[in-house]
Parts: sequence; C-alpha cells; structure tokens
Amino acid sequence: MKFFRPLFLFYSTSLIGLGLFRILYFILYNDRVQAVTSLPVYLITGIRADFIVLGYFALIALMTLPAFALFKAERTWYKASILWFSLIGLLILFMEFATPAFIAQYDTRPNRLFFEYLAYPQEVFATLWNGFRGWLIASVGATGVAVIGIRQHTKRQLRKVPNQRMPWQTWVAWPLILFMVFVGVRSTVSHRPANPAYFATTADPLVNSLLINSTYSLLYAVYNLKHESKANLVYSNQTEQEIIRTVLNEPHLAQQQFTQPNYPTVHVQPASVQREKPLNVVIILEESLGATFVESLGGLPLTPNLERLKQHGWWFEQLYATGVRSVRGIEAVVAGFPPTRARSTVKLSNSQRDFFTIAEFLQRKNYATEFLYGGEAHFDNMATFFAGNGFASIIDQRHYENPKFVGSWGVSDEDVFGRLHERLQAAQQNPQQPYFALAFSSSNHEPFEFPDNTIELAEQPKQTLSNAVKYADYALGKFFDKAMASDYWQNTLFLVVADHDTRVYGNELVPVNKFHIPGLILGADIEPKRVQAIASQIDLLPTLVSLAGVSGELPTLGQDLSAGMAPANRAMMQFGDNFGWLEDRKLTVLTVDGKAMRYSYAPSQQHLTPLNEPLSDAELTRIRAHAAIPSVLYQQRLYHVPQP
Repeated sequence: MKFFRPLFLFYSTSLIGLGLFRILYFILYNDRVQAVTSLPVYLITGIRADFIVLGYFALIALMTLPAFALFKAERTWYKASILWFSLIGLLILFMEFATPAFIAQYDTRPNRLFFEYLAYPQEVFATLWNGFRGWLIASVGATGVAVIGIRQHTKRQLRKVPNQRMPWQTWVAWPLILFMVFVGVRSTVSHRPANPAYFATTADPLVNSLLINSTYSLLYAVYNLKHESKANLVYSNQTEQEIIRTVLNEPHLAQQQFTQPNYPTVHVQPASVQREKPLNVVIILEESLGATFVESLGGLPLTPNLERLKQHGWWFEQLYATGVRSVRGIEAVVAGFPPTRARSTVKLSNSQRDFFTIAEFLQRKNYATEFLYGGEAHFDNMATFFAGNGFASIIDQRHYENPKFVGSWGVSDEDVFGRLHERLQAAQQNPQQPYFALAFSSSNHEPFEFPDNTIELAEQPKQTLSNAVKYADYALGKFFDKAMASDYWQNTLFLVVADHDTRVYGNELVPVNKFHIPGLILGADIEPKRVQAIASQIDLLPTLVSLAGVSGELPTLGQDLSAGMAPANRAMMQFGDNFGWLEDRKLTVLTVDGKAMRYSYAPSQQHLTPLNEPLSDAELTRIRAHAAIPSVLYQQRLYHVPQP
C-alpha cells in the first residue's frame, strides 16, 4: 500500500486543514451559524462536502495509474501523484486564506466573481489594499509559508519513492479505493449526485456557502459557466412557448400590439406624452447608492441633495434593483432585461451585438448616443457591450484632460458630471439631433477615494463608505444646480438611479431590504410625483422613453408607469441561486432545487416573516415563467428588434 501513501496523506491533511478553517469561520460568524444550525451538523456536513472535492482530485490521479502501469512506470506515477496532490493542497490552502476577505466584501465564499475580477488586477489590488489590507497581508504571508512548507514536504516524499514495481496486493486494493473515492464524490444514493445546492440546507446563504469549501465553490462556479445560457430554466418545467405566453399575459403586456412573430416580446409602445420634438435623455447610474443611505427611504441621512432634488420630479419610494452587481444594474436599466443566475448579459457572448438597449432604440430615432465613465470602460466588458449595442461614443478615463482628482477607479464624479454638462451644452447647439447619455459614477466604490475639502466628513478617517456616499451626493447636487440653470434643462429628461445597494449581507434567502434603491425622474416639464407602488429597475426604460415622447418597438417586459394603467406593483430580484418575486408585500423565493417559499415583507420591517399560506398553481406557474424567461430570450437571441 506504499504506492497510495500520497493519496492517504492528501486526504488526511486536507480534511484536517479544511476542518480547522471551518472552525475559524464558525468563530468569525458564530451568530449566523448558530442561528440556523448546530456545530456538529455544521462540521459533519462540511466534511461530507470536502470528500466530494477531494475525491475529484483523487480520481484524476487514480484513473491514470493503469496507463502508467502499461509502460512499467508506476514509480513515475508515484512521483507525479506527489506533485499533483502537493499542488492541489496549495490551491486549497490559498483559497481558504483568500476566503475571509472575499466574505467581508460579498458575504459568501469565493464564486465566479473571484476569477472574473482577476482580469482587472489594478482595480482589485487597490480595493484589497485600501479596504482589506490586514487580510491581504495575512493571506499573502500565510500562502508564502504554505508554499515553503509544501515544497519541503514534497522533497521529503520524493525521497521515499518505492524501489520496486507495484505488487499484486496494491492492484487488488486499487479498485476498492477507486470505488470508495467515487462513493465519496457522489455523496448520495439518489439518482443525482450531490452538488453545492444539495448542501444549501439553511435559510442563510452565507452559512450554506460555509458548509462547503472555497475550492469546491470556485470550481463549481467555473463548471456552471457552460450552463449560463439556460441558467434560469431550472426554475420552470414549462416549454419555452408556455413561458413566453404566460409572461405576455401580464395586464400591461397583454394589451400591446406585438409586431414581430420571430421576436415574440417585441411590441409597439406609444409614448404617453406627445411632443413636437423628443427630449434629450440622460441616465445617471449611481454606484452602490442604495436606500441604505437615503433617510426618507429608511436609511442614513447621507444624501441631502438627492432628498432636495426629489421635490422636482418623480420619486420612486419602492424601487428595487434586480441584482447586487453593477453589470446587473446596467443590464436592467440600460437594456430593461430581467435578472438570471448567470453572469450579466453585459458579459455574455451572445449579447455583444444585436441585443436591445435604450441606446440602440434611441439611435434609430436619430439620437446621438454616448457613455460617460470616470474609469476604464473595458472594466466588466462595458465598452464592448455598449459599442456593439447602440452607443456611438464612449468617454472614459483617458479622455479627461487635467481632471480634478484621479483615484483607483478613475476620475472623480465631479469630473464625470463636468464632462456631462459640457456634452449637454454642446448638444444644445445641434437642435436637430436629440442627445442620449449614460453617465456612470464610481467615486462611491472601495477604496472610497474622492477629492479633499469638498464635503463635511460624516466620520473619520476620510476614506469610508459614509464619506464616499456624501461625496457622491455632493457631486450629484452640484451637477443639477448647474443643469437647472442651463438652457438644456427644459428639453432634457434625467433619470437618477442606483445600480444596486452597497454590500448585500443578510441571513435571508433574498435580503429584500438590500435591494431597495432610490430612483428619480426629473427635468423638462416633469411635475413632482411620489410613485408609491412597488417597481423594478426593468420598468424604468419603458417609462423613460415614453415620458421623453418617443414611441416605437420594444422587446422589454417592464411596465411604462406613465401610461395611466394600474401599476404591476411587483419587482424581481436575483440573489445568487435564489430568485425573488416581490408582489403586494409578499416575497416568493424560488430555489434551484425546485422549492418555492413565501414570506411577508414591508420596508418598515426590514426583514422577512415566513408565511404558511400555499401558492396556487396559477401563481407559481406565473412566477416561475418570469424567472425563466430571460434565459429563453438570451438563449434563442430573441431580445432584439430587427431593422425594418
């Protein structure tokens, strides 16, 4: 059995190491873990999950043994297995060392965001260094020690290579060991093997992620990339035609005129306001400026300028983001596209061209279209997505001459809004062509860098979330003071909306309160109004173009809230693998294992209360269809309005 020594050593050291890390997480997040499970269950379930990922690595080594034996190279296999298990051990350690900082930012173990953001080392390093410096130094130091230790261990093991070929007793043991490893990988006798969703046994997403290990979490996220095009089809067993038919039966869609048989959601939306000339349209997308920071929405008193501006337009009191990342907010606000478990369509390959956006729609109506950003527009694939879908001009960090301030995420919000003001003034000189702009702020982002001597700090030190929010609000107010005094104000419609709230924490399957965001439509002849109904980010696009006086074909599923029809009073949101449907203060949560749970929710409560009332088949079918339809539209490339 000497030949299997590296395997046994790999299992024993890995299980001990992962167990110790899991105990550390239990200490760090004790209140969260003990609220939903016990320590013995937590540890035993974790060991079971560890056997799965260790088994996959072990199977690779074990399955190659016969091939080496054919060439009488068992000793070479032994050496290769030592190196293989050493490298995997180092990977496991590195992932666990990186986990606390990732949890501090995202409230879950490393997932696909971990490797997605490796493409942006400058921004990631700046965020880690300024926001999680202690964890970063500790992780790098611990990884360095681990590299040295594993290197010495590998050298010692390589000196213990058996001198003879593999004896027959070892060959007898080989299939038995292979079988036991396979059983550990499968981890269940049901018809489907266990996966991370199998271990999601609590109502707290963080605890569910702690039950597995970070290597497993990351590798499963990589594996799931191949299923992205149909990610949300897991929520519904309806056919694609049934899904589309169910969604189009919504009252605000059923009355529309559908004009494209091959693109079933495309319909004609008449503008609710008839104008001799359509208005300029400007969307200001505020980074991480959730209701958490808006006093009138139940948050902190950090946005006095936004509170002042709401007196001049449509103020959304119950507006909800579709997700928790910037690209999800872009997808919803700019494209009107519902959320999925997959990456945002901003990043997916099938949506880089011929994918509907408000810019494409307005460009066909003779609008000049532009994206303004203070950082590098290639981040999160924004530049490629925008350039391929209707944005004729992109202004990013390299286009600002002598900016007031440059931080890790680019120039300041004041610089961005200053350029936007200039572009609107220039557009005023060309009255024959209306102007559309998307301006995306970035100052309210870790490491929270902004110009000195601009605001009265909310707290010390300067670079904190609260201070960055105050600065973002200051820059916004400063811009609108200039805009209201400018000639372009009377022919420009503005939407100010957050992409998402700040870090989304919570021990709930879908923490609804962290999806609550401010939204404001103002400018031109817009009269002040409080929109009290529940609304989603996907409702903003059809509402905005309607108020601007632009009619046309849209594939969007959101509601034009200016059309006079009773509001749908619903919002959808995606939180990891959980889909949330909020309607009439009731939240329905769909999970990937087919479960549907219902809760009551009111913004004043800030938490969910389980409901025992059952969902009717019709209600559940409707909600499942809404969860699944974005995958249908993306997979079949139906979210597009063909040129006439």
